[in-house]
Amino acid sequence: MYVAGHRGLVGSAVCRRLAAEGFRDVVTRTSTELDLRERAPVERFFDEVRPDVVVLAAARVGGIGANSTYPAQFLSDNLRIQVNVMDAAARVGTPRLLLLGSSCIYPKFAEQPIREDSLLTGALEPTNDAYAIAKIAGILQVQAVRRQHGLPWISAMPTNLYGPHDNFDPEASHVLPAMLRRFHEAARDEAPVVTCWGSGTPRREFLHVDDLAEACLFLLRHYDDPAPVNVGTGTDVTVRELAELVAGIAGYRGRIEWDATKPDGTPRKLLDVSRLRDLGWSARTGLADGVRDTFDWYLRALEPAV
Repeated sequence: MYVAGHRGLVGSAVCRRLAAEGFRDVVTRTSTELDLRERAPVERFFDEVRPDVVVLAAARVGGIGANSTYPAQFLSDNLRIQVNVMDAAARVGTPRLLLLGSSCIYPKFAEQPIREDSLLTGALEPTNDAYAIAKIAGILQVQAVRRQHGLPWISAMPTNLYGPHDNFDPEASHVLPAMLRRFHEAARDEAPVVTCWGSGTPRREFLHVDDLAEACLFLLRHYDDPAPVNVGTGTDVTVRELAELVAGIAGYRGRIEWDATKPDGTPRKLLDVSRLRDLGWSARTGLADGVRDTFDWYLRALEPAV
């Protein structure tokens, strides 16, 4: 099994899950060892390794600020990663491939909760449309490979993810890790006020990445359909509620203010997870427990190496 993107949030969780279940023949490459944006090295890698299973978790990802600032990079890098990996895998006949997409593929004003058949039925959220288009192209490539080559490849669309090995960079992170860092530093510095982007009213769904990793293995074992499948919890919270939860876990006792001049993004993004639930899988990690686990990991990551 080849896990593409094994050092990222999702790929590292998949590797942990594989190790826990006793898988030993797992192949990984760092981006320095294998730049998936470059076609020739990817083709040589697949000629040499010929994996039976590929989990395509490698991607350029970022929060609303990064997506808005660097749309060309998000589009180009993700398209090249996906096309290079899937072209090479199809050429050598890789029997099983799981493409991991994102819930941002769905229209900005999709009916809630969002069903898989909402794809391509409306306009995208402008702040991350470039990334979304790249991921939609990946889904269509999976479906095209199934039609042309008969390979049982699949795609999964996770909701907002968080957990160990997340990106906590203040300029590029998603909302939850950004809040964890901001509130931790505010508590440490005894800051009287923390300002968060937007109005706080949008609703978001959050899935612990270890639950996603479990779902990935479940889907590889039990799912074979051209349609993408949503992976989430089926519940959501407002961004304001999330901020209050994170502040409490980080020990911040000051005031939270909201900068309404900053974009809110999609008003609500809750996935319909009935397809996956009907197959027999549901998420197990509650939001409070998952955020506490992630915060503990973040604190350990801050500790200087001995």
